[in-house]
Amino acid sequence: MAIAENGTCTCCDAPTEEDLLERLKAFLEDYKNTPGALIPVLQITQNLFGYLPESALKLIAERLDKSFSEVAGVVGFYSFFSTEPRGKHLVRVCLGTACYVRGGKDVLDALKGSLKVEVGRTTEDRNFTLDVGRCFGACGLAPVIMIDDNVHQGVKPTQVASILEQYREGGAK
Repeated sequence: MAIAENGTCTCCDAPTEEDLLERLKAFLEDYKNTPGALIPVLQITQNLFGYLPESALKLIAERLDKSFSEVAGVVGFYSFFSTEPRGKHLVRVCLGTACYVRGGKDVLDALKGSLKVEVGRTTEDRNFTLDVGRCFGACGLAPVIMIDDNVHQGVKPTQVASILEQYREGGAK
């Protein structure tokens, strides 16, 4: 491992939180006087960091001249936003009526057991984040799970382990 004088690792290209905050500062200059910029800025920030850390939310509030509580309130309202680091793969289970009736809850329980996490949490290896949705528009294929942008239809609890295996390190992207 190569260590710089300031004690940071130089062996990989992963930017530090400070690096990302500097990028965000530059980006926010273009949006500081734009009406309705908060949600697009939050989306871009989440894409940049992978989630919305408190330091970024404070910077957004300051640069967009909004209160921290307003920014945090928007983040809390929309389920798309996350203040927790997300895994490499987002696993979402549909719990809309058709999926629920056809075994979606059992699939969710199997995923929780296999991943060893609760809904809204990320596995220790940061490979998977487990979440639920209310309808993916695939009712005839119920129960459905989505991993990233891939839809898995007619899922049975016994299939969960083999589906997840496709996404483990070196698997599906």
